[in-house]
Amino acid sequence: MPTPSTPAPGTPGDPLLDAVRGALAGVQDPEIRRPITELGMVRSVHAEPAGGGVLVVVGLDLTTPGCPLKETLTRDITAAVAPLDGVAGVRVDLGVMSAEQRQALRVQLRGTDAEPQIPFAQPGSLTKVIAVASGKGGVGKSSVTANLAVAMAADGLRVGVVDADIYGFSIPRMLGVDRAPTKVDDMLLPPVAHGVKVVSIGMFVPAGQPVVWRGPMLHRALQQFLADVFWGDLDVLLLDLPPGTGDIAISVAQLLPGSEIVVVTTPQVAAAEVAERAGSVAVQTRQRVVGVVENMAWLTQPDGSRLELFGSGGGARVAANLSRVTGTDVPLLGQVPLDVRLREAGDTGTPVVLTDPESPGAQALRTVARALSARPRNLAGRPLGLSPVGR
Repeated sequence: MPTPSTPAPGTPGDPLLDAVRGALAGVQDPEIRRPITELGMVRSVHAEPAGGGVLVVVGLDLTTPGCPLKETLTRDITAAVAPLDGVAGVRVDLGVMSAEQRQALRVQLRGTDAEPQIPFAQPGSLTKVIAVASGKGGVGKSSVTANLAVAMAADGLRVGVVDADIYGFSIPRMLGVDRAPTKVDDMLLPPVAHGVKVVSIGMFVPAGQPVVWRGPMLHRALQQFLADVFWGDLDVLLLDLPPGTGDIAISVAQLLPGSEIVVVTTPQVAAAEVAERAGSVAVQTRQRVVGVVENMAWLTQPDGSRLELFGSGGGARVAANLSRVTGTDVPLLGQVPLDVRLREAGDTGTPVVLTDPESPGAQALRTVARALSARPRNLAGRPLGLSPVGR
């Protein structure tokens, strides 16, 4: 019987090309977090003779011409393919998806060609949605949000952050995000920082330009952040709310009726009283307050003693009063001390839970993050998959 001939290198059936395709299946798009082969981004794979081996040429179609992560994709593809036996070099030929390809990708990711909906408001959503609120500004709410998100991601959770503080956005700075989401038709792919997907109005306005909007525009912006952004499958979505009980707080309750609230305060009596008002809104909006975080609790002196610059007990008082008002147990989740390292880390875009994980502030924030992650999901309004059994 004739012996089957071995395919020539670089031709269909070549085991090397099969190995290359297998390696490419392990390369993920940095924004979508799915394999580039699954997303239809790999246009072609072929090989050319080169020295003692072959040059592998990968044709890659980007979602947009100015894709900000093309260097990252090129590097990741090269790192995956170069170690294969017989590969002398790797070249990535970049192209751009056609309108039809982008449309197919959008439908693939959303699962439908219908108008976008807020996935976290659907009955079957398993994402914990936690709004971080405060009664007044300056209590460190955004710092708490950024560190909680990064701490949860470091523990292996899939996390997203919506910077809902439209006027006073600061999340992009604190997470080190300096670019806008990638646009695929009418869908936005959020930037990823420290394992966290992030969106903020600060990604769309020039530096130093204020946002001068009234209520309806604020509501629409939040709605677009939730519906038009492709978040994928998240374990936790955190919202950094503006201080107070205004339009955004009301919109969150309307758009995300299953969301829960974490209240951030300082020990100061005046701040604690205002924080209670922010938490009490949950009674009217039917949201659950799941805990209180006391920030700037004390300053540790060189001799190890604590200097309580803003007084003491504010967090405990807020937790106790909100427990009484809501009729549920509202725990004090943690006390975060004043720490210059926490402030410096926020200014440089890498939260302190990463830069100095053993610092007291980082440890306190990690404890809060794990307490929130460990809470069971609320099953209200979700189908349980049970069928009645006849007698």
